[in-house]
Amino acid sequence: MRAPYSGRGKPSREELGMIIARIRGREYRFLTAPGVFSWRRIDPGTQLLAETMDLEGVHSVLDLGCGYGVLGIVAAKELGEGHVVMTDVNRRAIWLADENRRLNDVESITEVREGSLYDPVKDEEFDRIVSNPPIREGLDLVLRIVREAPNYLTEDGELWLVVRRKMGSKRILSEMRTVFESAEVAARGGGYWVLRALG
Repeated sequence: MRAPYSGRGKPSREELGMIIARIRGREYRFLTAPGVFSWRRIDPGTQLLAETMDLEGVHSVLDLGCGYGVLGIVAAKELGEGHVVMTDVNRRAIWLADENRRLNDVESITEVREGSLYDPVKDEEFDRIVSNPPIREGLDLVLRIVREAPNYLTEDGELWLVVRRKMGSKRILSEMRTVFESAEVAARGGGYWVLRALG
């Protein structure tokens, strides 16, 4: 999904950093390193989505383009049981997300898979797909995420995206309303919109 990191997956010890964050009333620790999105701090859009995504009654979550794993790990911690899959094309992100699921004690219900968009989850369905999509890779890529999402959602499943308000948010919301029965702006903050689509 995001451009693959040109170097090796595993960072050197000198490259590794640690982010400590409080999300939904819980403390999390995330290993980070250069070569992944927003490695110095949790991106404000990711933070907003992590705080607001509705996980009530959810048993399965796909974190699409997971980076170092914030959304998937928060979802797993909230669920306590079920199944969370985190995917990314960036090998360094995959390595970090795998380490972070262990660091935050959710390894029993999470897994990390390498691959582009929905390729790693062929023939699977989820109650929620959550993503901070790579808008800088182009609007068409984000619209593709929206169009293909129903193929990977359960009957009552929902797609949750966070986007910058000034970077195609209205076009993305319009596409969600075309593809799904309904879509809305579920939260706003810091120049970001959390978009929710269902049905």
